[in-house]
Amino acid sequence: MQAKKERGQSKGIQFLLINLGVLFLALGIYFFKFPNHFTTGGVSGISILLSSVLPSLTPAVLMGIINIVLLVIGFLFLGRQFGFWTTYCSLMLSLETWILEVFFPMDAPFTNEPLLELCFAIMLPAVGSAILFNLNASSGGTDIVAMILKKYTSLDIGKALLLTDSLIVLSAFFLFGVETGLFSFLGLFLKAFVVDSVIESINLCKFFSIITTKPQEICDYIIQELGRSSTILDAQGAYSHEGRKVVLTVCSRGEAVKLKRKSKELDPHSFTLITNTSEILGKGFRSV
Repeated sequence: MQAKKERGQSKGIQFLLINLGVLFLALGIYFFKFPNHFTTGGVSGISILLSSVLPSLTPAVLMGIINIVLLVIGFLFLGRQFGFWTTYCSLMLSLETWILEVFFPMDAPFTNEPLLELCFAIMLPAVGSAILFNLNASSGGTDIVAMILKKYTSLDIGKALLLTDSLIVLSAFFLFGVETGLFSFLGLFLKAFVVDSVIESINLCKFFSIITTKPQEICDYIIQELGRSSTILDAQGAYSHEGRKVVLTVCSRGEAVKLKRKSKELDPHSFTLITNTSEILGKGFRSV
């Protein structure tokens, strides 16, 4: 019963986080990408380009149409492999962008500082995408094309998507001018780095290698106070040839501060190596 309750809470938290990620994407796209014509690739970039040649349709409406078309294509080509969360996030992103357009019409950018606007146009969607990726979700769009290409071709998907996004950005030079085109190219290359950095920051933990003569006391603290586990290895000093133990453990950043202090308190002569890690698979962390 308790396990079922915990699973329900976990699903609830996942649902809230996914909606938060979609909201960040919608805010960044509508308030900062659309008014500045930043075509940094993807469906939002295509909708900005099409809105310039189809003035009767707004970017938000076009984005919704393109996402629905891609979802239909995804179901036709991928069937059951097509994820529920991809469908949900894609539809919610289109809906939220359209709602923002209805209630907060934007005739011009917020400021006269395009570089500042570009920062928010990259940062907000990057945070949103990182939250979704971290929960094994996706906002759909060109990700659907990538899934189809991966299934039916031997193309390098990353390079194919980069080429597609580059062509979308290149079009901005002809439709919106050199300045907007250059900002769009800058945004395209910054986008990948920012998303990766945010994902690593979300998952960041501390890996401890503690060389000590009091491994049991340190392990007891890790287990009883931090609620983590650890591994003990045998070791020998290269100079002294004295026997030592190496305690290996991984914990969150907050727990790392406590463990660092406590290990020195328990064994003042311990030698501790602490490194950052963001890919931890196993019980208490992430599943594959």
